[in-house]
Amino acid sequence: MNYNIEVSLEDNNEFAIFIKNKIKEFNNKHSLHHNEARKIGAVHPINIMVSDHNKNWIGGLTAEVYWDWIEIKDFWFSEEFRGKGIGRDLLVKAEEIALSKGATKSLLTTFEFQARSFYEIYGYKIVGEVKDYPPGSSYYTMVKSLV
Repeated sequence: MNYNIEVSLEDNNEFAIFIKNKIKEFNNKHSLHHNEARKIGAVHPINIMVSDHNKNWIGGLTAEVYWDWIEIKDFWFSEEFRGKGIGRDLLVKAEEIALSKGATKSLLTTFEFQARSFYEIYGYKIVGEVKDYPPGSSYYTMVKSLV
């Protein structure tokens, strides 16, 4: 078998799409759950946006519900609005929506310097830690049972 190895240190969107598609094909073949999640309407997005009195976004949350899970993707607030309970309200709202869509568990990731303690207050448990990522900190995977 002949082959050639080429190294590129530049972004290559065409190659990245090729690799992603091949991984999707493999996962679809070997995992019913991956295959089902790729069907139109199988993944339910959640976008909760918070605006100030001028209708400018000051924060919010993005998530997806699939495989009986909610995966919280991004969650951020402008500093002047932190510590006022808005984050708690959004987390509860996202979990309620997820439950209504059949989710029984929640998954998220956070860095040590971000919101680990916030999530722990609301019942999230660390199930994975990558130490020294970034250097001097940790990266956590956290889960919570919603039922």
